[in-house]
Amino acid sequence: MGQIRKQTIVSSIVIYIGFFIGFLNMYLYVKNGTFTPEQYGLTRLINDLGITFFSFATLGVTSYIYKFYPYYKHNLADSENDQPALSILVITVGFILVVLAVIVLKPLFIRKFSERSKLFIDYYYWILPFTFGVLYFTVLENFGWFAQKSILTNFLKEAGLRLLQLGLIMLYLFRLITFDTFIKVFSCLYMVIFAVLAVNLYSAGDIRFNFKISRVTMKFFKKIILFISLIYGSLVINTISQYIDAIVIASVSKGGLADVGIYALASSIATTIIVPQRSIVSATVPILSNSWRTKNLAEISRIYSRTSINLLLIALFIFFMIWLNIQDLFKVLNINKDFEAGRTVILLLGMKAIIDAGTGVNSQIIATSNFWRFEVLTGILLFSLCIPLNYLLVKQMGINGSALSDLIAYTVYNVVRIFFIWKRFKMQPFTLKTVSSILVVIAIYCLCYFLFNTYHNWGGIIIRSALFTILFTAAAFIFKLTPDIMQLYHNAKARFTRQSN
Repeated sequence: MGQIRKQTIVSSIVIYIGFFIGFLNMYLYVKNGTFTPEQYGLTRLINDLGITFFSFATLGVTSYIYKFYPYYKHNLADSENDQPALSILVITVGFILVVLAVIVLKPLFIRKFSERSKLFIDYYYWILPFTFGVLYFTVLENFGWFAQKSILTNFLKEAGLRLLQLGLIMLYLFRLITFDTFIKVFSCLYMVIFAVLAVNLYSAGDIRFNFKISRVTMKFFKKIILFISLIYGSLVINTISQYIDAIVIASVSKGGLADVGIYALASSIATTIIVPQRSIVSATVPILSNSWRTKNLAEISRIYSRTSINLLLIALFIFFMIWLNIQDLFKVLNINKDFEAGRTVILLLGMKAIIDAGTGVNSQIIATSNFWRFEVLTGILLFSLCIPLNYLLVKQMGINGSALSDLIAYTVYNVVRIFFIWKRFKMQPFTLKTVSSILVVIAIYCLCYFLFNTYHNWGGIIIRSALFTILFTAAAFIFKLTPDIMQLYHNAKARFTRQSN
């Protein structure tokens, strides 16, 4: 776990710096007197639709990279490796198909969105540059992971992109650009970080473009096609399931884009809970892929269990820290009162995030194994739950219905995957520490809440947060809730001792 832990810690720091910048961006979006909920909702809808179209345009290439990269790496010289060139060629074809689909589907989008989300129709085609940037950056990001550059890719995606957005927001708030210019430039920002990553990987020799078909491609061609065809469907289904909320809300909810903006703020707050999950995934995928190649099941099981408890603890800490202070945070930050309607969404999506984080890297374990077809089946299950639940519950409950549908669907989804891994590989991520962690953190939350629930504004936030952090940290050490916390302590102590001597 040393390599994973090191990359995860550094990447998490980078990502949280990015989230701090993202928090500032979000604050500027929702603060009184800046953007309207409808304008903020438009940026979120472009983002969600762009990522949905991206999933179609990949044609399964991202899964092909992290499944077969070790075979190319260990059997070919860098100059003979044709995987990068093939990947770029395939996604280019995929993007052209998406462009044609966007043109053909415009009348349908006009019918569905013009009544409640007319502003979106005015900027419909600006989904395409956003999709292009996400598509090409993501493919290079996969190669960056295997080149041990997850820190760089996480910086560009989580911090660099948000810094560009911050600069753009400031230009708009100081009235140096119009909202029309803002949206058009916003749609192109992913292309900037793609260009930076491309230059870095190519100049460092981490990626080469050989267009001559290699012996590895010829040997595994049938397996690659079968793998891509099945995993591609899973990727599309999972992406639609994940980003369907804003699309349904914009077309069905009475508030249209304004409701999308309210939901987006609540969702962004809940998303902070799963930030460490992103860095752990980028660090574990190469190791899991190689462990399956060498049939090292013990290492896979260890990663599964360790990531589960670590992610659960971090998710519990972040969620309860947010929920302790949510009421005062809306007041002291002078958030537009329209956005307070999203509080229940934060609660429901926070519970979903805890479940998703606490189940560890089950998706990556299945996707990199020889039973990756099951990932397709669970994706279909998730899709079959998300779409009807979302549509029905949004019509009945508005944005709260969308959050509830996510909680139900993702709970079932993760339970099925956990059962499959246990049944097939005799691995499961939970121990008694899992139950202990949940009970201990809930007890700490209740203590902090009932002691200081009458304290408000910044004073209340600081007191509750400080006590919660101290008690949580003490409990983690006293009860040894995760092996990593003691290892980090001993490593830090040894390093301090060496520096002192």
